[in-house]
Amino acid sequence: MPRLERAHLEIVRAVEQHGSLTAAAEKLHLTQSALSHSIRKLEHQLGLPVWHREGRRLRLTQAGEYLLAVAHRLLPQLEHAEERLGQFASGERGTLRIGMECHPCYQWLLKIVAPYLAAWPRVDVDVKQKFRFGGIGALFGYEIDLLATPDPLHKPGLVFEPVFDYEQVLVVGPGHPLRELAYVEPRHLAGETLITYPVAIDRLDIYTQFLTPAGIGPKRHKPIESTDILLQMVASGRGVAALPRWLVEEQAARFAVQAVKLGRAGVAKRIFLGLREEDAGLDYLRAFVDLARGYRAGPR
Repeated sequence: MPRLERAHLEIVRAVEQHGSLTAAAEKLHLTQSALSHSIRKLEHQLGLPVWHREGRRLRLTQAGEYLLAVAHRLLPQLEHAEERLGQFASGERGTLRIGMECHPCYQWLLKIVAPYLAAWPRVDVDVKQKFRFGGIGALFGYEIDLLATPDPLHKPGLVFEPVFDYEQVLVVGPGHPLRELAYVEPRHLAGETLITYPVAIDRLDIYTQFLTPAGIGPKRHKPIESTDILLQMVASGRGVAALPRWLVEEQAARFAVQAVKLGRAGVAKRIFLGLREEDAGLDYLRAFVDLARGYRAGPR
């Protein structure tokens, strides 16, 4: 029976990532001839080809594609474990990496980070916003340790902890006719410019939980990345938006905006922190989750 070694997985991953034997050999700190020898030895041990050779180009066989998938799954776990063990050996805790799938949650997160850093002086915090609406893969790939999201995707190996509830509301500027209503209905937005974060429509609550079920869309949809610019646009009468009530109330004095309920029943949401099951018992991760659960966003 062929015996797989970590070096085999690293070879398959490096060749695929770097596209040539020369670049892969450099990455693995080998000569090109040594890498070629390792490849021949790997295929001999497995008893089947891992690559199709097309001139200088290597293309993975079906077995090679399988090995690559295994490499992508196992190598990040081994690298993460080595990093953790190294931190333990040096008396450090390392860095708590948090991915964001919630644009406005960044303001909420900042207020939790300060007391957390004070309570855990040997743990650093890094916030990775590039994982917005793609954080599940980042958790499985050991690129982040926690994922802040309003839309948990429950999968084996992951745990999602609810940390706080909030209401999604419509945001309008001064003098806007909708600000006088007790609540808005989808039809009220048919003639409006709707300003949102640059996120796919099927991941925006204002669409999925309010407009789309009613078969209604806004007159215009304008994506904006920055929360401050979004609120300034609304305050200037350039459109309306949908945000958490706590954020609108917190920013109302700065931007002269007002929250209006979405529908008679409102739109209820909840923020979750997701983590890997295997990490659920780590004290410094648990401390962050507990601190987040105890914090209530909004004006003081």
